[in-house]
Amino acid sequence: MTVETLLPDMAGADLRIGIVQSRFNEPVCLVLRKACVTELLALGVSAEDILIATVPGALEIPFALQKMAESQQFDALIALGAVIRGDTYHFELVSNESAAGISKVALGFDIPVANGVLTTEDEAQADARAESKGRDAAGAAVEMANLASRLEDLATDDDEEPQ
Repeated sequence: MTVETLLPDMAGADLRIGIVQSRFNEPVCLVLRKACVTELLALGVSAEDILIATVPGALEIPFALQKMAESQQFDALIALGAVIRGDTYHFELVSNESAAGISKVALGFDIPVANGVLTTEDEAQADARAESKGRDAAGAAVEMANLASRLEDLATDDDEEPQ
């Protein structure tokens, strides 16, 4: 018995990537975006194949992702934002609803969506994690776009009639 393993494919050439970035907590979000785009370019994604849309806050991210997904112009999407705990329950609400909306877009439109929305206790944590989270989101988007393509190819191969 042979077990096939689909290894990570980090080649970004010919992938079209959409990014939705929140402007709330903008200094952190700009670091996320810069690190994300830098990593996408390093992985071979062409600058011309990256589209960035900004939205007011984390709760607006899923709507913009949904519109991008509806266009069917992207191989993967990336959500970038920063939700920093305050003194009220609002932190939990924004964190949970944003994450749920991001997942809903991915599953509802059958497109990989990398969640690069930071949820931190304070600004110091956000600052410390922003660069690596931006890079990680880019890598996840490229890897998942390639995996989705491979899995679709496998499904197509299984649908073909033997001759």
